[in-house]
Amino acid sequence: MLKKALDREVESCVNSVGVDANSASPSLLSYVAGIGAVLAKRIVAFRNENGAFQSRSDLLKVPRFGQKAFQQAAGFLRIRDGVQPLDNSAVHPEQYPLVKKIAANLKTDVKSLIGNEQLVANLNLAELVTSDAGEFTVRDVVHELARPGRDPRSEFKVATFSETIQKISDLQIGMIIEGVITNVTKFGAFVDIGVHQDGLIHISQLADRFIRDPSEVVAVGDIVKVTVLEIDTARRRIALSRKVQ
Repeated sequence: MLKKALDREVESCVNSVGVDANSASPSLLSYVAGIGAVLAKRIVAFRNENGAFQSRSDLLKVPRFGQKAFQQAAGFLRIRDGVQPLDNSAVHPEQYPLVKKIAANLKTDVKSLIGNEQLVANLNLAELVTSDAGEFTVRDVVHELARPGRDPRSEFKVATFSETIQKISDLQIGMIIEGVITNVTKFGAFVDIGVHQDGLIHISQLADRFIRDPSEVVAVGDIVKVTVLEIDTARRRIALSRKVQ
């Protein structure tokens, strides 16, 4: 069950951000839609023998990589610094003519169009809709042109530990410091505050209101500001509070 869950998660990530066809391992490539373990190995073997792919279309030279597989996989495979700028985006090759049309309407070239949010914002999407490219397709293409290769993950944040506070003896009651939640239990939450000993925020100190479960207000990985309430150096215990002091 764990393996299945992890496989689903990796597949979801791969199909969200794409895979560099010139650096991805066979294992990673196998998660791309339309590419299984056998074809993934053939892609890497072909790449090792013939050098880096210069375009998405080069993948069709890989033995047994047919049009059907290419149609499924092309939008998820990336070719960096290739001959076609769009090969490093989520725009599918089938929609390249649409992008060329957009560039022509804006009197620019495809390379200058990619990543130019201000320029793309001037488009009249209704004028781009055709029998081959519906409204949703046009919106997806335009969104990708505005922010190619965007990372769907939220910004990663880390706690900022004070350089002057490195051990329990450096702490003082009343100090307000930053930390990261490392564990949540029924009676409170433990916090890493940079002194090699996690402090505890008791459930009664987690919020300025009554809560029944600590998970209502905090989760593992949350960055929090806390006030030092008590310090027991002998037993290595630190009591903290999230309440407004």
